[in-house]
Amino acid sequence: MDKDNKEDFTFGRSCDLKVPVTFRISQLEGVRQPRPFTELIEKPELRFHGVQSPSPSDLFVTCQLLADNKPLTIPFRTSYKTFKSSYTWNEWITLPIRYCDLPLSSQITFTVWDIAGPRAATPVGGTTFRLFSKKWTLRRGKHRMLLWSGKEADGSVETTTPSKSGVRDEMGRLEKLVKKHERGDMPKSEWLDKLVFRRMSEIHAEEAEKSNNLYLYIDLPRFDFPVIFSELETVSSASQPSLSPPTTHSQGPPLLPASFHTDLTMWAVMDPDIPRDNPVEDKHRRLVRSHRSSPYDRELKPNTKLRDELGVILNYAPSRILTSEEKDLVWKYRFYLARDKRGLTKFVKSVTWRDPMEVKQAVEELLPMWTEIDTDDALELLGPGIVDSRVRAFAVKQLARADDEELMLYLLQLVQALKFESSASDARSSRSTTSAVSYDDSGLAEFLVTRAVKNHVLGYRLYWYLTVEVALEDRLMGKKYGKVIFQFLKQLQESENGKERRELLGRQAELVASLAKRAKEFSNQKEPRPKRIEKLRSFLADSRNNLLSITPLPLPLNGSIEVVGIIPEKASIFKSNLSPLLLYFICSDGSEYPIIFKDGDDLRQDQLVIQLFTLMDRLLRQENLDVKLTPYPVLATGPQQGMMQFVPSKTIANIVSENGTLLNYMRAHYPDEGSVGTYGVDPNVIDAFRGYCVVTYLLGVGDRHLDNLLVAPDGHFFHVDFGYILGHDPKLYPPAVKVCKEMVDGMGGVQSQHYARFTNFCFTAFSILRQSANLILNLVTLMVDANIPDIKGRNVHELLQEKFLLDLTEEEAMKHFETLLNETSYFTKVVDRFHDIAQYWRS
Repeated sequence: MDKDNKEDFTFGRSCDLKVPVTFRISQLEGVRQPRPFTELIEKPELRFHGVQSPSPSDLFVTCQLLADNKPLTIPFRTSYKTFKSSYTWNEWITLPIRYCDLPLSSQITFTVWDIAGPRAATPVGGTTFRLFSKKWTLRRGKHRMLLWSGKEADGSVETTTPSKSGVRDEMGRLEKLVKKHERGDMPKSEWLDKLVFRRMSEIHAEEAEKSNNLYLYIDLPRFDFPVIFSELETVSSASQPSLSPPTTHSQGPPLLPASFHTDLTMWAVMDPDIPRDNPVEDKHRRLVRSHRSSPYDRELKPNTKLRDELGVILNYAPSRILTSEEKDLVWKYRFYLARDKRGLTKFVKSVTWRDPMEVKQAVEELLPMWTEIDTDDALELLGPGIVDSRVRAFAVKQLARADDEELMLYLLQLVQALKFESSASDARSSRSTTSAVSYDDSGLAEFLVTRAVKNHVLGYRLYWYLTVEVALEDRLMGKKYGKVIFQFLKQLQESENGKERRELLGRQAELVASLAKRAKEFSNQKEPRPKRIEKLRSFLADSRNNLLSITPLPLPLNGSIEVVGIIPEKASIFKSNLSPLLLYFICSDGSEYPIIFKDGDDLRQDQLVIQLFTLMDRLLRQENLDVKLTPYPVLATGPQQGMMQFVPSKTIANIVSENGTLLNYMRAHYPDEGSVGTYGVDPNVIDAFRGYCVVTYLLGVGDRHLDNLLVAPDGHFFHVDFGYILGHDPKLYPPAVKVCKEMVDGMGGVQSQHYARFTNFCFTAFSILRQSANLILNLVTLMVDANIPDIKGRNVHELLQEKFLLDLTEEEAMKHFETLLNETSYFTKVVDRFHDIAQYWRS
């Protein structure tokens, strides 16, 4: 299809139109004159004809498609209908043939029949309508066809009943003008159009009374652009030029394989002009888009069809690249879209940022008047694809509406967004100063620092996020993050109790450094584990190390918890290559808070997964759905170290080994004898299985086996160890949704009411989270430059879109998710069995 300056497309080809031929028989207009008495006297049988009846007779229409004097379909007839005043059918006819199969000479015969007695009919008139015009264009819209009185339609090539006569009347002229108006070839004026159409109705009534002719009206489908007759080109193999070398009769092996000459991909030639702007397309864009802000532009509103097209565009996933036609459509109705909060991200993608006039209107006129946008769109505007600082500043302004609790959910990604902020600010020196794009600071760093100074917990978390970025190998980026830390500490010093808060941050850093040093020492020692545990407890019990008793200090992992010491007797070291430390902190309220401290392991991927679990849990709870998630906090305090909350629990592998089945374990530890249908188990415990299978499916969490599926003392079920995400999995052919057999048995089997309740909860959770897919997509996208193993260098958008099934309707997505939920990978069962054996010998 070719492009035009006025329309999205100039024409389409009939061979591409693979839909059946459809039209509507609308109405018959004109006055039917009864036969004179002299004729009735000569032919008495005529008095039984319907035209002689005082009321409208029961007319019907037959039609048939023909081409080159041959019928292409059987005749079709309108259904029976009684008429009161006018002959109006308004009946759609669909022929069993597609437009792409029509010959150029296709025509439809229409014959109107009247009752001529019992089981007899007589033609009122017939007409033959050609589907393609003289210019080979498929006809569309409303058509008025002349009925040749008393004749049956003639379907021959040289028809005697053409739908158009050579005589032009006033109504024919006016109807041509109406068609031009409907196509948009004439300017529209609402008040003037009403007057004109009213006058046309009067002229139509006058002409109908004066005319002795009958006219049949039909309606053909209206396409967005003209459809030109075209046949599929079939190229025979004989006509293809041969790419193989001529046959030689020389002796010896050929120098090159035969595929070397026939493989066209080996001879691809790169076009050096591909990255450059196409001057023709650039000219077309300037013609299509108006840079003026006239009242007409501001009041321009789309019709129903275009509004539906815009709605489809606004629902695109963030990673969807808009076509040039879609960009032009969004730009055309930019003022209309300014009232839609979903439209800003698509509008920003539609702006030609190298055009100073467009940029000026976009950021100086439209951006300030745009309605408030949602958080997911604000996060998208802070991504790597948005350079202009004014657009980024608008996104920061929208984020300022979020409270501290919500901001904590996005803080990890906002710290990563500073990378794109810094690159935008420093790009000024390497670009033309006359560029319309602004590379100034958008204020994201200032916003984060200001909020962190006001909220203690937010401040502690921001400090550690920034500290990790400074410690990474990227020196240039580390220097930029160091400036943000300096800015934060400076403002913190100037705030109320700022000196004390800076000291607390220093003491947190000392605590982490002390624990990291000790964890590294123990991981390098070759002594037996009991000996190392004894050394760890001695180290903690030594008052000189300032860990037995600590001046009240907010824990870096959770700034709302204040710790005052560590219990040496409960400290331990896990059986692992890295020898993680298990430490029980004493809180200021007398409670205990156990943590695991690791050195030599990158916890940033676990930190991201737990953050997204926490966000999903909040999204579900906002819809009053509690799926019993237990996201434990994780904090990376360095590129290869960090801490996480320790939840006392037992692995399902151990539970099954000791109790036979999970159901036996739950009966013994969480009994409820009075319950009905729960097999003697507390129903709240059985419901604890329902949340994780959905969230682990959406994030593509891999390596799920019975040793990283745990049950807490209160009956809560949860996952640990997120070393494989977004589809990575050490197992071959893992199931998409992880529901192990032991969990199903714990719910009473697939036929139990609890398993049915479990699946219903999964469907509801999936549907709710699917509605927030853009938010999760944008959060993960902001992490692409964080050097997290399973995200680095991967198309995370495509991976997540496949999980959310965004290309399907809601009903199709639910049906597909149900199929995934019921799938079982037998190969995975074998791998799990080998894993159990390996764990047995390792222990």
